[in-house]
Amino acid sequence: MGEWKEYRIGDKHIDLISGYAFKSKNFLESQEDGSLPVIKIKNVANGDVNLNKVVYHAYDVSLSKFKLSKDDVLIAMTGNHPTAKSQVVGNVSKYKLSEESLLNQRVGKIIIKGKNDLDFFYYFLKDRDTHKFLANQSSGSANQANISKADILNIETEIPEPKEQKAISSVLSRLDDKIDLLHRQNATLEGLAEVMFREWFVEKDNTKSIADLIDLQNGYAFKGKDLVEVGHHRVIKIRNISAGIVNIYNSDFVPPGVAKNTDDKFKIKSGDILFAMTGAEIGKMGLIPENNLSLLLNQRVGLFKEKYKSSKFLAYLQLKSDFGQDYIDSTATGSAQPNISATGIEDCEFPEISEEEIISYSKILEPFFKKIIFNLGQIKKIENLRDTLLPKLMSGEVRVKY
Repeated sequence: MGEWKEYRIGDKHIDLISGYAFKSKNFLESQEDGSLPVIKIKNVANGDVNLNKVVYHAYDVSLSKFKLSKDDVLIAMTGNHPTAKSQVVGNVSKYKLSEESLLNQRVGKIIIKGKNDLDFFYYFLKDRDTHKFLANQSSGSANQANISKADILNIETEIPEPKEQKAISSVLSRLDDKIDLLHRQNATLEGLAEVMFREWFVEKDNTKSIADLIDLQNGYAFKGKDLVEVGHHRVIKIRNISAGIVNIYNSDFVPPGVAKNTDDKFKIKSGDILFAMTGAEIGKMGLIPENNLSLLLNQRVGLFKEKYKSSKFLAYLQLKSDFGQDYIDSTATGSAQPNISATGIEDCEFPEISEEEIISYSKILEPFFKKIIFNLGQIKKIENLRDTLLPKLMSGEVRVKY
């Protein structure tokens, strides 16, 4: 196995292309012939690249340098300081989409040199120490921090030869592939549940309400002075809900005394469903993965308390449907900070069905969601393993034969 040598990574390993400064007046709200999605910082800063709320731009050959395709590696060159915990400057994403798109300004694309391995440098830039170093090079305010191309390319570190780079990235990629597979399984399972849900109620009128299925429990107003950065009792906030999942690991904590004095009704567990009752992403929901942690519900986060075994899944599917999302949008009050009450959520209409049908349909849905919840727990375990291995592999503390 070869020795690792110290380099400035921009000398012989990678280069970087900065995105194009598109004019906002030329953006299209929907895709037209000859146009492509435009990838902005918001689409790369919180995980793998997504097309959420994208705009489009007409494509011509002059923009070929800025065209993105599958497996490209992108980095956010503007964002929040790490204290914000989301959309942080220097966040790295992989483009896993089959659809081509265009690179917007302040998003960088990593270009590999020679026989070096792109995936290795993807993981190198995702490593916590690298990300922290880059973020600390940033200029500007806490919520408008910027890094430059030079900040990235001037990073100095010890790097193995290309064959060992590939061996290291293969270990981490296999873990990510397992995570992706579990996410795809969950998408399939939830898709099947949605199909059944629509078929059950296609000819039924919405004359009942979700209150027949669940009560909504609002969270506890923990005091800011009680929140700490480490501990055993985690406080789950709106920001922990994302893409149908509740991230139970990136959280604040409260001391044991505060947790002991918190009413049991604010304790949450594996399989619970949470609902965002306030803010720009009002109405987003997430499932709690399988876990054995102490979790507490923060204010303005709703918890589904089912009235029949697994009836919460019927409520979840109704609120997730187009009808449910339209209801939430129309019921929320406030403009700068939209809000919806527990009663407002419970009053969402639901098809006219009997108690026996509620029990029957809930029983059919239960195994689908049990598998989803189990998979979410497996995803977190694999992510934790990957995140433990990553710094050890990047530093050479753990070596991989090749």
